[in-house]
Amino acid sequence: MIKKCLTIAGSDSSGGAGVQADLKTFSALGTYGMSCISALTAQNTQGVDKVENVSQAMIRGQLAAIYSDIVPDAVKTGMLSCRETVETVAGFLESHNQAPLVVDPVMVATTGARLLDEEAIISYKERLIPLATLVTPNIPEAEVLSGMAIHTEEDMKQAAEKIMGMGPKAVLIKGGHKVHDATDFLYDGETFHVFRGEKIDTDNTHGTGCTLSSALAVYLAQGYSVVRAAALAKKYLTGAIRKAAVEKVGHGHGPVSHFWFYGNDWGKMK
Repeated sequence: MIKKCLTIAGSDSSGGAGVQADLKTFSALGTYGMSCISALTAQNTQGVDKVENVSQAMIRGQLAAIYSDIVPDAVKTGMLSCRETVETVAGFLESHNQAPLVVDPVMVATTGARLLDEEAIISYKERLIPLATLVTPNIPEAEVLSGMAIHTEEDMKQAAEKIMGMGPKAVLIKGGHKVHDATDFLYDGETFHVFRGEKIDTDNTHGTGCTLSSALAVYLAQGYSVVRAAALAKKYLTGAIRKAAVEKVGHGHGPVSHFWFYGNDWGKMK
């Protein structure tokens, strides 16, 4: 039976990130995708022009409609743009969700600017992250959550330990913001698992975080361990970035290529 995956995130009108990237990833990896849209954005590969939050009643309505008919096998959260939305989503999932939950804490823009105020960040820490099977901050987001600067791999490990103290089952700190490589660290409360990655020379990385967290949700829905899911998701994303490096879309930071292995044997992904 096909696995069903749900994304709770913002809409990207240009299709490269957010709900659109999540649904493409779900489809590319052979699952049925569903969405609860938390915010609308007017954006493209060159930047975000406008953001409009969806009402809390509509967010609750979308979630209630989904869970009353098609119960997800995995859930991921992306852009939750205000404290009220974080609280609404966390409150619903506390009482309804039994599936693996991947929390992508979208908190810091590519420019380094914070996207959430302090109240929303506190709600993440106290309400949503404790529900997570896996939380997936990049380095700037891990700095916000842990309250420490991250310059080295040892710093990444220390930050992961601090975030684990908030109650998730595992933490994956993504190293894509590092200059020389893209090494990720997964901490499950006992062991650090290292996923070495090459730095691909391209600006076409729009939607990488959304894509990775969605791939993680897919593999968790399919029954893989967190460690194996992280390895498979990184392999999928690396291929998507590599293909995007030679397939430019838009005039800015183009999106990754979600269907990069189209036509190949599905088994090669595993």
